[in-house]
Amino acid sequence: MSRKGVGLAAFDRSRITSAQYASHGNSLRSSHSTSIATQLSVFRSLLQNFAQTHAKDIRSNPSFRAEFARMCAAIGVDPLASSSGASGKDGGGSFWAQLLGNSVNDFYFELAVRVVEVCGATREENGGLIGVKEVKDRIMSTRMEGGAEITEDDILRAVTTLKPLGSSYSTLSVGHKLYIRSVPKELNIDQSAVLEAAQLLGYVSVSMLMLNLRWPRARAKTAIDDLVSESMLWVDKQCVEWEYWSPGFMLETQENGNAW
Repeated sequence: MSRKGVGLAAFDRSRITSAQYASHGNSLRSSHSTSIATQLSVFRSLLQNFAQTHAKDIRSNPSFRAEFARMCAAIGVDPLASSSGASGKDGGGSFWAQLLGNSVNDFYFELAVRVVEVCGATREENGGLIGVKEVKDRIMSTRMEGGAEITEDDILRAVTTLKPLGSSYSTLSVGHKLYIRSVPKELNIDQSAVLEAAQLLGYVSVSMLMLNLRWPRARAKTAIDDLVSESMLWVDKQCVEWEYWSPGFMLETQENGNAW
């Protein structure tokens, strides 16, 4: 009987110990969550002070603006996302709008409008696929004297402001180059490979794809024809074998003053 009593006592002690461990674990989790929330609150407060102190630099200096955006991202703050909505307790508006006034926010929305205008004006030329650098250069060429400097990073952020509108505008990478797509069309693997090849010399041909990618003629011709039909490649019929040129490459070459 004494052994049975010792066994029951040990069982009770084990049960109490388990409960204590569980309680301690809950306490640690709660403390950890509180600590993280406090740290984020401190970081946000420091970010607010930084933004208010350097508001002029953020508005006018593109490098400063990009670094500030990265600081926001590091603590999970999307500076262009609505923080509370129009009926929120803070009066709505974006994080930047609340800290800096509407000028910075308006800068990106106005830039997004310019991006849409450039994409629309060049869609017949490029089929709705235009390089980010080309968009930036076109916008900068029409900038008023004394206007804000614009970077490719600004262009990319401006495109993100169009997503909540359910638009077809998005960015994609082909090879080493970033593009803005303004049509709801996905490039398949073959089409992406052809555009990437066209970045090297500015053009491709059926025989070039057959030789370098080891594609059969039908596959190479189909991929090229699809891109030509969307105006993403232009045809030069003056050669012995037709060449299919990238509109973006042609524009860059013309801007650099090279002769075809």
